[in-house]
Amino acid sequence: MERKTIELDQGWDYMQKGITKLKKILEGLLEPPFSSEEYMMLYTTIYNMCTQKPPHDYSQQLYDKYREAFEEYITSTVLPSLREKHDEFMLRELVKRWANHKVMVRWLSRFFHYLDRYFIARRSLPALNEVGLTCFRDLVYQEVHAKVRDAVIALIDIEREGEQIDRALLKNVLDIFVEIGMGQMERYEDDFEADMLEDTGAYYSRKASSWIEEDSCPDYMLKAKCLRKEKDRVSHYLHSSSETKLSEKVQHELLVTYASRLLEKEHSGCRALLRDDKVEDLSRMYRLYCKIPRGLDPVANIFKQHITAEGTALVQQAEDAASNQASNAPGVQEQVLIRKIIELHDKYMAYVTDCFQNHTLFHKALKEAFEVFCNKTVTGSSSAELLATFCDNILKKGGSEKLSDEAIEETLEKVVKLLAYISDKDLFAEFYRKKLARRLLFDRSANDDHERSILTKLKQQCGGQFTSKMEGMVTDLTLARENQASFEDYLRNNSAAHPGIDLTVTVLTTGFWPSYKSFDLNLPSEMVKCVEIFKGFYETKTKHRKLTWIYSLGTCHINGKFEQKTIELIVSTYQAAVLLLFNASDRLSYSEIMAQLNLTHDDLVRLLHSLSCAKYKILSKEPNTKTISQSDYFEFNSKFTDKLRRIKIPLPPVDERKKVVEDVDKDRRYAIDAAIVRIMKSRKVLGHQQLVSECVEQLSRMFKPDIKAIKKRMEDLITRDYLERDKENLNMFRYLA
Repeated sequence: MERKTIELDQGWDYMQKGITKLKKILEGLLEPPFSSEEYMMLYTTIYNMCTQKPPHDYSQQLYDKYREAFEEYITSTVLPSLREKHDEFMLRELVKRWANHKVMVRWLSRFFHYLDRYFIARRSLPALNEVGLTCFRDLVYQEVHAKVRDAVIALIDIEREGEQIDRALLKNVLDIFVEIGMGQMERYEDDFEADMLEDTGAYYSRKASSWIEEDSCPDYMLKAKCLRKEKDRVSHYLHSSSETKLSEKVQHELLVTYASRLLEKEHSGCRALLRDDKVEDLSRMYRLYCKIPRGLDPVANIFKQHITAEGTALVQQAEDAASNQASNAPGVQEQVLIRKIIELHDKYMAYVTDCFQNHTLFHKALKEAFEVFCNKTVTGSSSAELLATFCDNILKKGGSEKLSDEAIEETLEKVVKLLAYISDKDLFAEFYRKKLARRLLFDRSANDDHERSILTKLKQQCGGQFTSKMEGMVTDLTLARENQASFEDYLRNNSAAHPGIDLTVTVLTTGFWPSYKSFDLNLPSEMVKCVEIFKGFYETKTKHRKLTWIYSLGTCHINGKFEQKTIELIVSTYQAAVLLLFNASDRLSYSEIMAQLNLTHDDLVRLLHSLSCAKYKILSKEPNTKTISQSDYFEFNSKFTDKLRRIKIPLPPVDERKKVVEDVDKDRRYAIDAAIVRIMKSRKVLGHQQLVSECVEQLSRMFKPDIKAIKKRMEDLITRDYLERDKENLNMFRYLA
C-alpha cells in the first residue's frame, strides 16, 4: 500500500500547531503537556516529509523552517520582554529566557531529529542544537550583552561596598556568557571578563589611593585582606578561570603600585614593624607579598638593612664602651658584644622561621647582614679573635661566663653558627688553637666533654681539616697523662733514678700544637738532673723521637724562706731559674743574671719586672724604679711577706696577636699556592681572570683571599717553574708538569 504524500504547507501547518503548544507551555500558559501520541505524530510527520521521493523530499525546507521558528519566537516574544526591563529585572528576565530557549531547542531538535541523523550528517551542516543556540546568540545575546555586562559589574561593585546581592542570579547570568561560547571561553573573556578586570583595577586604584594616605601600614594590610573576598567571589559566581587574573589585578593595585610607599611608611612601614617587633604584621606582610613575583625583594632588603644597622650599632657601642674603660677590665665589652650578637641572631632567625616561613630570600638577607658587621674589628681585635676569646671564657675554669652544661652546649652551638659569617675562619682557628693550648697545658679546661663537643660542631661546620690539629691536641693530652703515669712507675721501680723533686712532664706532638720559642736556657742544677732522668726514661720507650724542651710553658712550685714565714711561690720555669740563682749569690747585676741564664734582653726584662716591680716584690732592685734597665742590681727581698701561704706570680702577658696574624699569613701563602697548582693541574691552560676567581672560590670557605696576594703567588710560582705565561697571550697561564 503506497504512503500518501504530504505537501510542505500541509505538513508545516501541523508542525506549527505543535510549536505553538510548546511556546504556550514555555510562557507559562495553561496548556497540557505533550502526550506520547502527539510527540510521535510530530516526529513521524517530519520523518515522512524527509523520506518522500523527490521532488517531495522537504529536508532542506524543513531545516530552514526550524531556524525560522526560533527567529520568529525571539523577535515576537523574547526581545520585547527584555527591552522593557532594566538592571537586575532585565538580568532575571534574561536568565528565564535563556532557560526557556534551551528547553525549546531540546524539544524541537527531538521533533526534527530525523534531520540531524541523515540530512545534516550527509551535508556537513551545523547540528540542530547548534542552530538553535546560534539564533539566540545572534539575535538576543548580541543586542543585550553590553547592558548585561554593565549591570553585572554594577552589582559586583555594590557587593564590594558591603551590600548583599543575589549571587545565584549573577552565577546564572555569567553561565550564559560561558554557554554561548559553545565550548570556547572567548565570549566570557572578551564580552565580560576584560571589562570586569578593568573596573576592578579602577575600583581598587581609587581605594588604595585613599587608604595609602589615611592608614598606617598594618591597617592598610588588614584592608588588603579583601583579596580573600575576591577569591570568594570567584567561587560563588565568576568562572574559575578568572581567579588568577582577578587576584593579580587586585594585588597589582593594592600591593605593587604602592609597594615602596607602603613598606617605607615612616612610623608604620616595614622598618618600624621590625623595630617594634610586630611579628603578626610582619607575617601578614609576608603572606601578602609572597604571592607577587619578586614582591618579597624589597621586604628582604629592608630586613637586611635593619639587621645590618642594629649589628653595626652593637659594634659601635662596644667600641665606645671599650675606649671609655680602657684601664678597666680589658676585653669585657668585647665579650658582651659577642653575647649580644648571639641574641640578635636568635631574634632574627626566629623572624625568618616564623614570620617569613623559612623563605630562602630572608635566610640570604640575614646571612649577608651578619657578614657585614661580624667582620668588623673592635678596639683592634678582629671578630675571629673575639669569638675565640668568647669560647675560651666559656670553656676555661673560672671564666666570666657561669653557665649550666646545657646552656654551655647551646651557646657553643650558636658560636659555631656565628663563625659561618666570619670570612677569616683560619684566623679564628689559630686564635682558638692558642687558647685551647693554654687551657689544656695549664689545666684550665673546665670540662673535656665540652672541649670535644665544640670540636665536633666545628668539624661539621668547617670540615675535618679545620679541626684535625685541635683534635690532635686534646688526644695528645690524654696520651701525656698516660705517659706521666708510666714515668712515675719507672721512678718507683728504679731507685737510681731519683730527680729529687716532683716532676711532671707533658710530651706533645709538634705538628698539632702552636709553635713556641725554645731557648737553650742554662737550667739550675736541680732541674738539669730532672731533665736527664726523664730523657733516660723516654729512651726506654722510643729511640726515634727527639725531645725539645719548651721551658716557657713550664711551672714550678718553690719555697721562699722569708724572715716572717715561708711562702710557696708558683712561678714559671724561667722565673724559678732566676730566683734559684739567689741561693748561691746575695746580689747580682742584670748582666750577671743574663750571662748565667743565657736569656735574651726582652725575656729577661719581663722576668725581672715580674719579680721586682710588680705586685709581689720577691727581689729588691737598685735603684728602686718601676722599669728595668741594664745597669740595675738585684738581691733577695727577705723582708717580703703576704697574708697568703701560697701565691702565684704572673708574668706580664705577651701580645700574641701579631704572631698569630703572621703565622696565619704564612699559612695563607701556602694555601694560595696549593689552590693555584690544584686548579692549573686539572685545567692545564687558564686565563688570568678565571684563575683568580676559581682560586677565590676554592679558598673562601676558610678566608677571603686578597687579589693582590694571589697575583703575587702566581708570579712566585712562575719563578719556581710551576706555571708559565703563554708567549702569544700574556693573560693565559700554562701548567708545567
